[in-house]
Amino acid sequence: VQLVDSGGALVQPGGSLRLSCAASGFMFSRYVMNWYRQAPGKERELVAVISTAGGYTNLQDSVKDRFSISRDNAKNKVYLQMNSLKPEDTAVYYCNVKYGLNDYWGQGTQVTVSS
Repeated sequence: VQLVDSGGALVQPGGSLRLSCAASGFMFSRYVMNWYRQAPGKERELVAVISTAGGYTNLQDSVKDRFSISRDNAKNKVYLQMNSLKPEDTAVYYCNVKYGLNDYWGQGTQVTVSS
């Protein structure tokens, strides 16, 4: 199982970013995918979840009106679209899959929201 996160950047408040996670080594379309984030000095927290076919998504209350999660099973990719970014969204963002008894993580991509 391999997850490769990308798309993080420095962005001004109110800006947008789209994070991508490229997955390999497992049958991507059969697994729920997640995005987590970890801000400095804080625990890692779940941000967004998407079902296998993408028909069900769930987002953390603090981002529900600004972020969306999607996936492309043909490309083995999951995305996190982030709009109206706030300084409190600053964190390292991680793609995650629960595969068997294990959690697998991407390497993380840094999102910094600052003027």
